Amino acid sequence: MALRYLFLDFNAYFASVEQQLQPHLRGKPVGVVPMLVESTSCIAASYEAKKFGIKTGTMVKDARALCPDIQFVQARPKFYVEYHHKLVDAVETKIHVDKVMSIDEMSCELCGTMRQRENALELVKTIKQTIAADVGEHIKCSIGIAPNQFLAKTATDMQKPDGCTILDNEDLPHKLYALKLTDLCGIGNAMHQRLMAAGIKTVEQLYRADKYKLQRVWGGIEGARMHARLRGELVALPPTHKQVVGHSHVLSPEFRTTNGSYSVLQKLVQKAAVRLRDYGYKAGALYTKVKYINGERWDANTSFQPTTDTAVFVNVLAEQWRDIPPYTARPVAVAISLYDLVKENIATIPLFPDIEGNPKLGAALDDINTKFGRNTIYFAGAHNAISRNAAPMRIAFTHIPNLDTDHDR
Repeated sequence: MALRYLFLDFNAYFASVEQQLQPHLRGKPVGVVPMLVESTSCIAASYEAKKFGIKTGTMVKDARALCPDIQFVQARPKFYVEYHHKLVDAVETKIHVDKVMSIDEMSCELCGTMRQRENALELVKTIKQTIAADVGEHIKCSIGIAPNQFLAKTATDMQKPDGCTILDNEDLPHKLYALKLTDLCGIGNAMHQRLMAAGIKTVEQLYRADKYKLQRVWGGIEGARMHARLRGELVALPPTHKQVVGHSHVLSPEFRTTNGSYSVLQKLVQKAAVRLRDYGYKAGALYTKVKYINGERWDANTSFQPTTDTAVFVNVLAEQWRDIPPYTARPVAVAISLYDLVKENIATIPLFPDIEGNPKLGAALDDINTKFGRNTIYFAGAHNAISRNAAPMRIAFTHIPNLDTDHDR
């Protein structure tokens, strides 16, 4: 099998960017947190912190107990996005970035003589030197090279940080056998339980299972795809369709009131509307959820004529909010989702256009905010949240924010 893919995984990315930007953090245990409060958890940890057992999801108080000298920094998504684009540009000078997988992962397709092992290793060396020189020497990456993208991604986890692993004919499949099932992309906790129930407890047993058994475990074609991926085969996937655009937010103490949570929801739905238009979709439904400190929750679903108009979404949210029960417990988290999505260019023309709202209004708002700065103009229901910078930009695993549309001033 030829070596076809090179995959880059930037190590402890958020923490590494902070260490690049702030020299006093270099070589020290660092935890990146969404806000500087004891009740939150780390969204990233430097490798110096990981040595103490601190990882994504570790609570601040637990991290302090594990490592009293840890330094916490508040996340600055704007810089992580900017450095992401610098890294893409740096890699592009050596090889085309075929696909950006997330803010800290990218995949490149090897062509011609690059598929030869020695040339691929030389390319890795050149890429790492270019990143150090053009972006920053404190931002490291692990690189995997393999016959397909799945195995190349798997290889990045086999030597961290700053490593390089090749998986080819002489390495497969035995090099995979040292991994745990959950080390493989696509095997989360639920799938791990299903595999265990089927008598598949190791990667070797997974590899040796026939594709029909894996289809039964996965409940469909994805099992056959896993069978093929493990053998280095290229697996063609159908085109994807975005299912939902949404935001969630854990409320800071000052917003844990009925009015405060509503203001944050107003901000979230307006942010989601901007992303919806940026993706080229219309939404036909809005889901809203509030979680309370006592474990209770309230949610609401509303369907409507597919639209891009922020005014429609804001009004639907207001109608939902009129029916919220008078809870005495404090709200602690909120979420909204725009769903029932359809591409703008194939959406059915409404029989009664007035129901769709005014799609040109949203586009005009986007133009103004792009030209004069995010939140130059917005619907008033979100004023309290926007003026106090609640629910700032966050970076989800598969969503890289557009600084022109997602970044708060």
